[in-house]
Amino acid sequence: MNSMIPVLTIDGPSGSGKGTISRLVAARLGWHFLDSGALYRAVGVAAGWEDVDLADPDALQRLAERTVVGFRDSPDGEPRVLVDGVDATDELRTETAGAAASAIAANPGVRAVLVERQRAFRRAPGLVADGRDMGTVIFPDAPYKVFLTAGAEERARRRHKQLSEKGLEVTLDSLLREILARDARDAQRSVAPLKPAEDAVTVDSTGVPIDAVVERVLSLLPDSLRQASPAR
Repeated sequence: MNSMIPVLTIDGPSGSGKGTISRLVAARLGWHFLDSGALYRAVGVAAGWEDVDLADPDALQRLAERTVVGFRDSPDGEPRVLVDGVDATDELRTETAGAAASAIAANPGVRAVLVERQRAFRRAPGLVADGRDMGTVIFPDAPYKVFLTAGAEERARRRHKQLSEKGLEVTLDSLLREILARDARDAQRSVAPLKPAEDAVTVDSTGVPIDAVVERVLSLLPDSLRQASPAR
């Protein structure tokens, strides 16, 4: 039964490092990895390609139903994301795609379409699920839950560094404004707002090295899982 397969959920705001931490933890455990945000970003990218109005809930739901999202391994360890067969990984990482994803995530119809797709990632030997409502909505029965956070200024600096390394010119101030606006949108939406699950452990990554955050998250799991031989 799926309910017997262990799940570790890692929720948190944009820029908290949950994607990086989730991938590293999944690799250490030999578990599968779900980047739930990529599914919403993929629908946002598809909406841009098809010129679908983000304010039209019915059109967005129909788009979500027909958009095919796939994941493919790459040499650098970061999965490539295919949208309707097209590698859209780089486009998904833009601030435009992130803003579209945040707007789309407030659409109940789209969320309903994507819920089962996300739950289908729960496969043996286990799953690390990264998102904003993994522990509250998608996997409420998950035995291990983390809410990963960091200060808004640090999250803006991290994002600025990522984009600068990709050759994209953005200002730190504009990124901070976007992050604060997205935090407010995600926390205030009526459907699955961003908040820690009641049984989640909050981990603040502000000023903490990545490897230390990984070890902190892994320490929440029993020895029997941490010492299991990675295998997929």
